[in-house]
Amino acid sequence: MGMLDRLRKDWFILGIVVVIAVAKLEPAFGVKGGPLKPEITITYIAVSAIFFNSGLSLKTEELTSALMHVKLHLFVQIFTLVFFPTAIWLFLQLLSITPINEWLLKGLQTVGCMPPPVSSAVILTKAVGGNEAAAIFNSAFGSFLGIVITPLLLLLFLGSSSSVPFSSIFSQLFMTVVVPLIIGQIVRRYIKEWLERKKPPFGAISSCVLLMIIYTTFCDTFSNPNIDLDKFSLIIIVFIIFSVQLGFMLLTFFFSTRKNSGFTPADTVAIIFCSTHKSLTLGIPMLKIVFEGYEHLSLISVPLLIYHPAQILLGSVLVPTIKSWMISRQKALKLTKQPKVPVKV
Repeated sequence: MGMLDRLRKDWFILGIVVVIAVAKLEPAFGVKGGPLKPEITITYIAVSAIFFNSGLSLKTEELTSALMHVKLHLFVQIFTLVFFPTAIWLFLQLLSITPINEWLLKGLQTVGCMPPPVSSAVILTKAVGGNEAAAIFNSAFGSFLGIVITPLLLLLFLGSSSSVPFSSIFSQLFMTVVVPLIIGQIVRRYIKEWLERKKPPFGAISSCVLLMIIYTTFCDTFSNPNIDLDKFSLIIIVFIIFSVQLGFMLLTFFFSTRKNSGFTPADTVAIIFCSTHKSLTLGIPMLKIVFEGYEHLSLISVPLLIYHPAQILLGSVLVPTIKSWMISRQKALKLTKQPKVPVKV
């Protein structure tokens, strides 16, 4: 890994720490109605910018080929929307006898029910050099599945009497995810030579937008006067979140690298991030819709607010390790595929 890549990784991790600290000190700056206007800039512009950026940088033929990789898509979606929430539910049955705040535990269950993210998994897959096209497809497809499945999972595991406006969420997702991606692909056709010649910093642009999303989300949390967190429960939840992420990343790595799995090393990278990451930009609005008027909504939201920056921090730290493994694995596969030269006797 080059020095420039190391600096980018360290800068991004430092950026996450700084935005969280600033959000805690001055939360009013990034809340709804504040100077940043997150209800417009984050909800519509930020996520759209990430996918327009992906549309510009991704080769059309790669995106087309990714659509046909059905086995990979099934693996990611089943792991994310079936195995993940079920495993968390079983785990919480054990944690229910501990003194951990029960609403934070319910918040962990909501994390398990969330669809894959529309940003972080794509950015980290791209940083490693994995199958970015597959990551984009699963992020977008998982988000659309999540519109229907996530509220149903929340109702199943936690219960709520709220009606969920699927049509409005679906239309918003279509306008902020699919449309910008298509526009980016169309624009790419006209400026393809310029993009290949200049090589704009697509990764840095996406990272900056992601930092802005994290900052405004934490501003919204810290500005809520009704949050009452005890330090013990919070520390334990943070530890559990990092443990769950790392454990599930190892689990997806194990299953996707088995013999006859049919996945390439680049596919494994996309699987690791897409299967274990959870959407904050979709999750928070869904929680507010499903649990509208719920007095403990702020506490229930905390684990998801922790999970999002935690998955980016952990992913960023593991980028050089995963990248090194992928490159070495690809080289080993190339050597095994080379025809053996017969030895003359």
